[in-house]
Amino acid sequence: MSLRTLPVPDGLDGMRLDAGLARMLGLSRTVVAELAADGAVRLDGSTAGKSDRLVAGAWLEVELPEPAEATPVVTAEAVEGLVVLHEDDEIVVVDKPVGVAVHPSPGWSGPTVVAGLAALGIRIATGGAAERQGVVHRLDAGTTGVMVVAKSERAYSVLKQAFRERTVAKVYLAVVQGHPDPSEGTIDAPIDRHPKQDWKFAVVTDGRPSVTHYRTLEAFRAASLLEVELETGRTHQIRVHFSAVRHPCVGDITYGADPVLARTLGLTRQWLHAHRLGFHHPADGRWVEFVSEPPADLAQALDTLRAAS
Repeated sequence: MSLRTLPVPDGLDGMRLDAGLARMLGLSRTVVAELAADGAVRLDGSTAGKSDRLVAGAWLEVELPEPAEATPVVTAEAVEGLVVLHEDDEIVVVDKPVGVAVHPSPGWSGPTVVAGLAALGIRIATGGAAERQGVVHRLDAGTTGVMVVAKSERAYSVLKQAFRERTVAKVYLAVVQGHPDPSEGTIDAPIDRHPKQDWKFAVVTDGRPSVTHYRTLEAFRAASLLEVELETGRTHQIRVHFSAVRHPCVGDITYGADPVLARTLGLTRQWLHAHRLGFHHPADGRWVEFVSEPPADLAQALDTLRAAS
C-alpha cells in the first residue's frame, strides 16, 4: 500500500470526488469509488465518500494498493477475417472483423488486432503501453471496420497527435431505430462512465465533451441508415449519443435497442461499422483515405429492412 498526498487544483473545484480523483490519478471512477468505500480516501483529514464534492486547495490523501495484475502480453495469434487493406513502411490499415478487440486487456481472452498482425509477421511501433504498442485509436470488439496501426515510431507520434487535434476523418455507417429528427444534425453532449453501471457509458453533466455529426442516408419503416462523423472519439460515443436521443443502434441491447427487432434482423451485435478513415500520411503529409464495406451480417440486416419497407 502506498500513500499519495496531493492538493485539489482550481479546475476541479466542485467536482464529484470519484470523477475528479479519477482524472488526477488516471484511474477509473469505479476504482476510486471502491477506494472511497474502503475508507482509503481522505479530504482535509476526514474520510471522503465517492459523491463528496472537491474543494480547490483542499488536501487529498489516497491509499493506493500495489498493482495486482501483470500487464497483458501480446502473442502472435492468427485472427480469422482480419484483412490488411494497406501496408507501407509507416502504417498498416486493416479491416477489423466482429468479435476482435484491438489490443489485450484484463478480462479479455479473445483475439486481438495486434496479435493478428504479429501472426502475419507485421512489426508495429513500440510506442505506447506494452500491450497496445502502435495503437493510435480503437474500435469496440463488437464494431467492425477500418482502422490504422502505426508501424514506425514517427507514424505513432504523428498519428497520435492527429487524433488529439481532430484532424482525422472518422466516418461510420449506423442503422438506428426510428427516424432521427432532424434527419441531419449534430449531437453535442458530454460522455463519461455510467453512474450506476460501470461497464456502460452515458451522457452525464460533468463528462468529457463529445460531438457527433450525422445525416440520414435511407429511412425504413422501423429504422434509418445514417452516415456518422465523429468530431471526438469517446468510448462507445455513437452508441451512447443515439441511445440518449432515443434512437439506439439496431441490435445494441446494452444501450436500449429492441431485442425483438434484433432477432428479426438476425443481429447479435450493434449495427455499427467504421466505413471510412482519412488522415494525412505520416511520411509526407498527403491526404489518404481507406474504405471498408459492411460485412455480411450487417448487409443482410440492411437487405431485410429494405425488403420490409
